[in-house]
Amino acid sequence: MDKYSSKWIKVSEPSPHVLLVELSRAPVNAFSQEYWQEFGKLFDRLVEDGADVRAAVISSAFPKFFTAGLDLSDAVLLGGDAADTTRDAARASLAMRKKLIQFQQAIGAPERAPFPVIAAVHGHCIGLGVDLISICDIRYAASNTSFAIKEVDIGLAPDIGSLAYLPHITGNHSLLRELTYTARSFSAAEAEKIGLVSKVVQGGKDEVVSEALGLAKFIAGKSPIAVSGSKHLITHSRDHNVPENLAYTGAWNGAALMTKDITENLRALKAKQPPKFAALKVFSRL
Repeated sequence: MDKYSSKWIKVSEPSPHVLLVELSRAPVNAFSQEYWQEFGKLFDRLVEDGADVRAAVISSAFPKFFTAGLDLSDAVLLGGDAADTTRDAARASLAMRKKLIQFQQAIGAPERAPFPVIAAVHGHCIGLGVDLISICDIRYAASNTSFAIKEVDIGLAPDIGSLAYLPHITGNHSLLRELTYTARSFSAAEAEKIGLVSKVVQGGKDEVVSEALGLAKFIAGKSPIAVSGSKHLITHSRDHNVPENLAYTGAWNGAALMTKDITENLRALKAKQPPKFAALKVFSRL
């Protein structure tokens, strides 16, 4: 899987069908435009290539920083665009909207992947980092993690994912609003309290990455059809009401139940051995 590594992202396969995606733009993983474009292209390329990935873990190469968020030089450029009075304001806003949608699409790439993506967070996770992990399927945090929804301190509302995803993730809207309006830091324990993370792992980078990889390996042993379908249907449920999701699930499983993975699971259970599943993607004959 090393062929998917790039200038600031290291990709490895620590166990079969499990990817470790390490963010590694020194010194603090600040996201420039080139960096977030690279991030989005990685997941889109994995899907397009039909890589036999069944779970992935995102972490940082730097123990003290998951990410410091948006590269401040990019933030200055955004501010410069807004202050430029030589251009027609309406046309400039359309250009800005296009750029923001591209940014959202890139950071949102893990959600489009057919496999679960687990965030293994450690150190500082600031601003855009909260956007990024909110999009992931599962979030584990090391006990040394410090979070901050920092955009208000720059002078803007979070616009890449936090405000869209966090109200669905946490049931405590009062605390979510407090954290957003104040931009204050909050701990891994507080993140677990509001449901942002499902597990706090004692320690730092090594401990949380190990725990996340163990979970990814366990998931990778399940039917890719079942796991991928479940991911898709959970996401659909978030964005639709109950009757719509039930009807959609019926149509989805009407096709998915034809999978050979069911008979393979039954065979393996009878033989008391691990099941062997085919890769998810079958290329079209067209």
